[in-house]
Amino acid sequence: MPHRDSDGTPSAAPLDLSLLRTFLAVHRAGSFTAAARMLGLSQPTVTTQIRSLEDRLGRELFERVPRGVVSTPVAEELAARVSAPLDTLAAVTDRGGFGADVVADPVHVAGPAELLCTRVLPALAPLTGQGVRLRMTTGLTDGLLEGLRGGHFDLVVSTSRPRGRTLRAVPLADEEFVLVAGPEWAARIGPDRVAAEGPAALHGVPMVTYAEDLPIARRYWRHVFGVRLTGRAAITVPDLRGVLAAVVAGAGMSVLPRYLCLDELASGAVVPLLVPEDPPINTVHLARRPGAADNPHVSLVAERLLAAGRTW
Repeated sequence: MPHRDSDGTPSAAPLDLSLLRTFLAVHRAGSFTAAARMLGLSQPTVTTQIRSLEDRLGRELFERVPRGVVSTPVAEELAARVSAPLDTLAAVTDRGGFGADVVADPVHVAGPAELLCTRVLPALAPLTGQGVRLRMTTGLTDGLLEGLRGGHFDLVVSTSRPRGRTLRAVPLADEEFVLVAGPEWAARIGPDRVAAEGPAALHGVPMVTYAEDLPIARRYWRHVFGVRLTGRAAITVPDLRGVLAAVVAGAGMSVLPRYLCLDELASGAVVPLLVPEDPPINTVHLARRPGAADNPHVSLVAERLLAAGRTW
C-alpha cells in the first residue's frame, strides 16, 4: 500500500536509513571499496545501495574517478543535511543505547615516526590518566591519509594538507628546516663560508638523508640557494632520527626539522651551516576521520594536540 500524507494524498515512502548510512560512508571515504570496509559490507552491496538511492532521488550522487569517486553537488547537499542526524543516531545505537556503561574505543593516531615519537606521544601521554587508550601507527603521509579515508585511523598528523573535501584538516604546527653538520665537518667547511659561497662551499661534504632522491635537501637547495641539488646520498636512513644520529656521529651534513635537533643544536652536537632569512617552512596538519565524533576521546586527543602544536 502506498504511503499517504495526512491529507490522504499519495507521497513517496521515507528514505531507508541504511541507504543514507551507506551514502554517507561513500561520501566520506571517497571510495565504494573503503566505504564497504567501514560498513562491513561487500562492495557490490554498497554499489547496489547507492544505485537504489540515486534511482529514488532521480539524481546522480557520485562520479567515478581513477582512485574512487567524487561527490556531486547533489551529494554535498544531501550529506550536509543528513550527516549530523545520522552521527547522533549512530552514537546511540552503536554504543548500546542511553545510559550504557561502556568504555570508549581506543583512539587510532597515525603520522610520521619522528613526529609521533618526539612530539605527539609526549603531548598525549598524560591523557592515559583520564582513561584514554591510544593506538599509534607510523608511515608516509599519502598512505596514512588513504587509511584515514578508509576508516583505519581517527586522526592523522599529516605533513601536507589533504586534498579533496572528504577529510577535515586544520594546521597543527610549522616545521622549519635547518642545514646542519657535525662540528668536525662544520670546522672543515669554515664559518660563514656557505653564506658567502652558497652550495659551492659544500662540495665534497657527504649527504645523509632518509630517501635516495634527497627530498628534504632538494627542497632546501631550491628554496634557499635557488638551484637544483645534484649528487648522491652517502647514507640513507628511513627515519630522520637515524639521519640525525649519523650526522652527530660525523657522517656529513643533512637538512632536518629544527624541532628534531633542538637539543643537539643547543649542545653543539650539530652545527647550523647557514641561517637564512627565509628558511623553508612546512605546515603540518591534523586530519580527522569524518564520522568519528561518537568517541569523545577523539576530540580530547585532537584538542590536546592542537594546544601542544602551538609550542612545537
